[in-house]
Amino acid sequence: MKRLLISSVALLAAVFAGTAQAEVKIALDSPADLQKSGSYVWAHTFAEHLKANGMDAKEYERGALGEEAERLDQVSQGLLEVSMSDVKSAGKVDKLIFGAYLPYLFENAAHLDRAMGDAGLLAKINEKIAPSGIRVLALTALGPPAGIFNTKKPVKSVSDMADLRMRALDESQIELYKTWGTTGTIVSWSEVPNALQTGVADGYINPVFVPVMFGHTDFIKYFTDAKVSPSMRTALASDDWYRGLSAKERKIVDAAVAAATKANRDWVMKAEAKMIEDVKKAGVDVTVLTPEARAEFVQRSRKVYSDGVLTPEQAKLWIEAADKTRQ
Repeated sequence: MKRLLISSVALLAAVFAGTAQAEVKIALDSPADLQKSGSYVWAHTFAEHLKANGMDAKEYERGALGEEAERLDQVSQGLLEVSMSDVKSAGKVDKLIFGAYLPYLFENAAHLDRAMGDAGLLAKINEKIAPSGIRVLALTALGPPAGIFNTKKPVKSVSDMADLRMRALDESQIELYKTWGTTGTIVSWSEVPNALQTGVADGYINPVFVPVMFGHTDFIKYFTDAKVSPSMRTALASDDWYRGLSAKERKIVDAAVAAATKANRDWVMKAEAKMIEDVKKAGVDVTVLTPEARAEFVQRSRKVYSDGVLTPEQAKLWIEAADKTRQ
């Protein structure tokens, strides 16, 4: 009887342990708003596809499981299955992924997707970062290509950047700012409002919806639709979790990634025009670059292809992939 009781307890423990392991935790990086957040469109579509195919998935609101560094640690240790994370999280392990930020290299998100998939860049990135326990499931579009926001004045040319100190997401953006003749300082996203109000930073590069979503329009007053580079973050997953999936589960996860990425890209296509109108209504002045002004941004920005954070070999991989998949 005692052995039977022990066996029953052990069986129940195993069942509950299996149930806990089956839940796919998804840490969000933005408000749960399908109208305003492309990142959430990806995360929610991914979760719903898993649930529709028999896998338990749960979304955790932004900050509930920690900030970027904490979530990266959890993913790498297999404690968190999926985190909607910045590109820098994977870039800390290997810088190859920073090629997604190369300014003016890709025509649009579809072009970047072809380079990542058809030209094999995603596989190369994951090969580099897998030993650290992480993998990139997909690059997730935040919105249209990034433009330039600032608190001081309209930016109509490269020369207008000279006296602006820009918030940088990472060192790759600092190198870009240098090519534009200005400076940057790395500021975590949670500290951006304070940095903008105190003058630690005068602006940032982001897709057009960002200051509206995060309430920055009290101090952000100018936007230049420079279309610098695709506005991407990552759907970062635990490599141990992914490799530990059964063949059936992995097929479901891969299909969920494909469905989420398609939904994310469709959302961007539909949302751009409204985003521009929303930022105007919030009192932000919008500048569209002339062809001549854009050409100067393009010319200067290309310096980071070889002189930025990537090695010449890494930059060559991205340039060749972009050229091979250009339509």
